[in-house]
Amino acid sequence: MKQSLVNLLPPATVAAILTFWAFAPTAWVEGGWAIMAVGLGTLAFVQVMELVFERHEGWRINRRELATDVFYVAFGYGVIGFLSETLVNGPLSDLKEAWGIATPWLAASPFLVQVLVVMFTFEFGQYWMHRAMHNWTPLWLTHAPHHHITQLNAMKGFIGNPIELFLISLGVIALLDVDLNALFGAITASGAIAAYAHANVRANPPIWFGFFFTTIRHHSLHHTALSYEDTRCNYGNSVIFWDRVFGTYKDGESEVVGQDDRKRLSIKEQWLFPLRPWLEKHKAAEG
Repeated sequence: MKQSLVNLLPPATVAAILTFWAFAPTAWVEGGWAIMAVGLGTLAFVQVMELVFERHEGWRINRRELATDVFYVAFGYGVIGFLSETLVNGPLSDLKEAWGIATPWLAASPFLVQVLVVMFTFEFGQYWMHRAMHNWTPLWLTHAPHHHITQLNAMKGFIGNPIELFLISLGVIALLDVDLNALFGAITASGAIAAYAHANVRANPPIWFGFFFTTIRHHSLHHTALSYEDTRCNYGNSVIFWDRVFGTYKDGESEVVGQDDRKRLSIKEQWLFPLRPWLEKHKAAEG
C-alpha cells in the first residue's frame, strides 16, 4: 500500500501544480514570482522525496553533487532563462505580432487543453533537438557532459554544457495564443515530470502516466553506462510519447549511469568539453 502511494507521487505533483495554476489569482501570475516559486519549490520537494524514498543508494546526494546541482539551477533560471527570453521568445513574439500569426482556437480552448498543447508542442522540438545531439558529432560534443553524470538526482536535468542548455531551451511556444496561467502550468508541470525523471525517488508511476510522460525508468536507461546503443533511445525530457511515435522508445532501467569511463566532470571540464578534440590535438602537437 505504501509503495502504491509512492508510485502516485509524480502524477499527484503534476495535478497539484496544474490545480494551482488553474485557480491562481491574476496578480500572482502577472507578478512573475509565482512561476519561479512553483518551479524551485517543486525541485526542493522532489529532492526531499529522494531522502525519504530512496531508489538507489549509489545515487545518494552528497555535498559536492548538491552544490553543483544548485549552481546549474541558478544558471538555468538566470543566464539561460535570460538568453532564451532575449534571443528567442522576445523576437518570436515580435514576429508573431508583425506577421499576424494567431491561434484563436487554442486561446478559446479549456485550460487543460492549452497546457497539453504547449507541453507536447515544446517537447516535440526538444525530442528532435535531443535526438540530433546523439546523432551529429558537433551537437554531441555539447550534450556529452550531461551524460557524464554518474548519478541521477532531482536537479540533474539542469546540468550540461551552456551551449546545449541554450539549444535545448529553444521552442516556438511564443507563437501560440495561450493564457499565461496555462503557459506557466505547462512549463512547471513539465519541469516536475523532468525532475522525477532524473530523481533518485522510488516511484514507478501508473502505466497510463508512463505511456505519455517520461519516468525515471525511461530516463535512467537513456543514461546507462552499460551500453552506448541503449543511450540512443527515450529522448523525451518530460514527454515520452514522441519516442513511441517515432520508434525510439525502449523499455528497461539502469542503475549504472555515466559516459565512457564514468569519469565525473568538473564544471570547467563540462564547459570546455566541445573544445576537447581541438585541445587534445593541440596538446599532442606540443608533446
